[in-house]
Amino acid sequence: MSEVLIHCHKLTKHYKKGTLTVTPLEALDLDVERGEFLALMGPSGSGKTTLLNLLAGIDSPSEGVLEVCGEDISRLSRGRLARWRARHVGYIFQLYHLVPVLTAFENVELPLLLDNMSRRARRERVENTLALVGLQDRMHHYPRELSGGQEQRVAIARALVASPDLLVADEPTGDLDREAGDAVLELLERLGTVHGKTIVMVTHDPHAADTAHRLLRLEKGRLLEAETMHHAG
Repeated sequence: MSEVLIHCHKLTKHYKKGTLTVTPLEALDLDVERGEFLALMGPSGSGKTTLLNLLAGIDSPSEGVLEVCGEDISRLSRGRLARWRARHVGYIFQLYHLVPVLTAFENVELPLLLDNMSRRARRERVENTLALVGLQDRMHHYPRELSGGQEQRVAIARALVASPDLLVADEPTGDLDREAGDAVLELLERLGTVHGKTIVMVTHDPHAADTAHRLLRLEKGRLLEAETMHHAG
């Protein structure tokens, strides 16, 4: 029996821009199952990144229900939301956001420094996660010594290291050439199918979207037709 990891009902986001009220997301209904790889496409300003930030607990909805990993995160206080996010969500950005003065190992270790893990357990977790993304031989390199594709894989390892249920990826291949981008997409797909991660990815690249199990299109804050991809598992 499949388990719904994300449940949105009439999810709406407004914000004020001067005297105007802007609504990047309006009355959105969406369910995402555990282990699903979902791609979101749509023109600029269609609400894709707003939705991603709501799902990741970075932003809060104005109205509606937003349940992620069994918790109604729209009702959590700021402090509880931060703790929830650290436990359940890994965020992958287009521009990696690695700390340039830290090695790959130290960048991946960052999210674990808040946990009361022993140093040895932390080290083992970081090394295993870097091995998972194929970078165990680069763990002592600094970001400037890595290619763009390697930097993005370090960023994915950092998002993964705390064993989150949900990975959200905002244009994860947007800054990479096709070959490096394909390697990242292949890794994301494997994290879903082999390791059971639930992935929600925003992309403008149909080739990237083709890796996902399901494609949703957003237009002016509303969902259009859903497409199930040919290789859905």
